[in-house]
Amino acid sequence: MCGIVGIAGVRDVAPVLVEALRRLEYRGYDSAGVATLVAGKIDRRRAPGKLSQLAAVLQQQPLPGKTGIGHTRWATHGAPTEANAHPHATARVAIVHNGIIENFRELKAELAAKGHAFESQTDSEVAAHLISQCLDDGLAPAEAAKTAVARLTGAYSIAMIFQDHEGLLVGARKGSPLAVGYGETESYLGSDAFALAPFTNRVAYLEEGDVAVIQGIDVAIFDAAGRPANREITITSASTQLVDKAGHAHFMAKEIHEQPEVIGYTLAHYLDPAGPNVRHLGVGLREALKKASRLTITACGTAFYAGLVGKYWFEKLGRLAVEIDVASELRYRNPVYPKDGAALFVSQSGETADTLAALRDAKANGQTTIAVVNVPESSIAREADIVLPTLAGPEIGVASTKAFTCQLAALASFAIAAGVARGNLSEIDEQRLCASLLEAPRHIAAFLKQEAQIKAVAEEVAKARDVLYMGRGASYPLALEGALKLKEISYIHAEGYAAGEMKHGPIALIDEDVPIIVIAPHDVHFEKTISNMQEVMARGGKVLLISDCDGIAKAGNVWRSIEVPKTNAFVTPILYALPVQLLAYHAALAKGTDVDQPRNLAKSVTVE
Repeated sequence: MCGIVGIAGVRDVAPVLVEALRRLEYRGYDSAGVATLVAGKIDRRRAPGKLSQLAAVLQQQPLPGKTGIGHTRWATHGAPTEANAHPHATARVAIVHNGIIENFRELKAELAAKGHAFESQTDSEVAAHLISQCLDDGLAPAEAAKTAVARLTGAYSIAMIFQDHEGLLVGARKGSPLAVGYGETESYLGSDAFALAPFTNRVAYLEEGDVAVIQGIDVAIFDAAGRPANREITITSASTQLVDKAGHAHFMAKEIHEQPEVIGYTLAHYLDPAGPNVRHLGVGLREALKKASRLTITACGTAFYAGLVGKYWFEKLGRLAVEIDVASELRYRNPVYPKDGAALFVSQSGETADTLAALRDAKANGQTTIAVVNVPESSIAREADIVLPTLAGPEIGVASTKAFTCQLAALASFAIAAGVARGNLSEIDEQRLCASLLEAPRHIAAFLKQEAQIKAVAEEVAKARDVLYMGRGASYPLALEGALKLKEISYIHAEGYAAGEMKHGPIALIDEDVPIIVIAPHDVHFEKTISNMQEVMARGGKVLLISDCDGIAKAGNVWRSIEVPKTNAFVTPILYALPVQLLAYHAALAKGTDVDQPRNLAKSVTVE
């Protein structure tokens, strides 16, 4: 997760920017840079590697200037080189950017035709040139910024400084967080309040589509329609915390809303948007996939359900035989591992005791071990043969949200690679699937706008003592995950079932007091799932249908429905995770439970 800091100050800001960026090192990065205004002109210093490298550059080439921006970058488009490091600049504007600009290729071609020359491989540089073109067209800086960001597709946060405009900072946010800091003599922009804590505890969080125009200590915020917007200034205690809640009531809420950004980073790590195709996934992985006679997947809790979605993907795309079991069972049942087998281990913390023990057993039995983890320095990551990182950043809420969807993003990329390596997917197939995956952050950001409606539904669900979830295909693991989320944080008894199994027992539980949450994207399983849903409704069941607009229209009358954006069926498990997360969160709020630290649960289970 990249980090942003901006200062409209009264002192030389480059050293201060570097110190502020140090507070964002927890987010992960592989290059850094700062830019300031020096006698009205833009100047910058950048370096690959850690902040110590940037500090060394600044020691040799000091950078004055009282208005500046700084950035720590996790490489997405282009390698971690000085040329690809932020800030990106023209003579007229410098920008730092978090997120992914999906339509950068089209914009780059348009700008190149107008004579713009690009120095990097990044999508971010396009934003600098687009803003510069708006300035060339005669727009003032703030209007140029608003006009340019309106043309960007994707999830992003951007901070900008402009030639000959001392004290001016402009920030824009869509799907990626950005905060404004209010000081006595200076104003600030930052990825979160933690970045701004050394300067101020007075922070306002930009909302979706907002643009902030800062001139010295004066701050004006405009909404997506260009209207002046008053965003609440909160007093934060971020200086005493590792991570800040970014204006949300709970870490879980913050982490749900971070998903457009972190899924984008995870996908960018694995996918090359220029193809689009799958990048190199790790030394030896493609070879292991080619020869694998079977893939064994294991994990615990939510990570296990991510692995179960992966099973559907690997079998369909890679025609790869998959066995899956929870780690606490696999490690003790003396499994038969095949020759030339591979074993996949999924863990948020990378320290899950049962999963780690299962990895060691698989390794002792000659399997190629592959780890999907969120902590690259963890035990599982260190001991696995191949590591596939998820770039979710620190997840504080005990109930996993963004880590789960980032696991799905990594597994989806891995499954495409398996299909290509094993000759089951053509180049066109790979491009189509990768293009659909790259749209996921945008669809998720759009879906999150429905939170108020989901809250109202969740408050009704919260009145129930029992709740059932059902789905088919890759939606079945989501039914399991939805039930787990609900019972984890609301303490409502909930169970997930394969839709076809309802009539084999669970249907006996149906009455007018039991909500049934049906996860039914309009895919090849839709008609069968709706048939099972009708069986439930015939017995008085209260059905909450989660589907897209076509599915909801075809399903007929149901108790409630939640509409999810239409997308390729391959991507639906990632999108449909969002409604079950929000349902659980708002049901828990209605019940008055401790959302972030539910009873009896720990974030990382490092004991049996």
